[in-house]
Amino acid sequence: MTGRFILTGAPGAGKTAVVRQLELEDFAVVEEAATDVIALEQAKGVTEPWTDPGFIDRIVALQRQRRLATTGDIQFHDRSAFCTEALATFLGHPLSGLLRTEIEDLKGSGFYQRRVFFVRLMGFIEPTAARRIGLEDARRFEAVHERVYRAHGFELVPVEPGSVVDRAGRIRHSL
Repeated sequence: MTGRFILTGAPGAGKTAVVRQLELEDFAVVEEAATDVIALEQAKGVTEPWTDPGFIDRIVALQRQRRLATTGDIQFHDRSAFCTEALATFLGHPLSGLLRTEIEDLKGSGFYQRRVFFVRLMGFIEPTAARRIGLEDARRFEAVHERVYRAHGFELVPVEPGSVVDRAGRIRHSL
């Protein structure tokens, strides 16, 4: 089997922990870009980089670089440009030309499998320097993700709350 699969969901749902588990199981993974863009900007002294509309393009560029550099028969991508569309929508930023082009390229090439693993919120949020979202906003953001993916024709495979090992197992068995 081969394929590139997206893991999506709201901040704090546990996507990255699940991706780490899949990586331990020898699957190729692509790191999430937004958190790294936030950390870099905060290191430069920008306390809330998500308020700058250019933030979205920085995420798109890093996502693209990472997804094109990854090899492996089965790949798991911690977020995608479709997640970045959800983020721009949630933040009230316009969809940039770069983001629109990336989405059209992804759709036109069929880069990702149409089945997307939608990691559901655990029911609590662990705040970090990059994740400053409360549970209610995370639930709203989760709904935006769901709408965006469905609007682009993806089939969402829910990954319900549970242990990291159980969640990774559910994904593995759904391939």
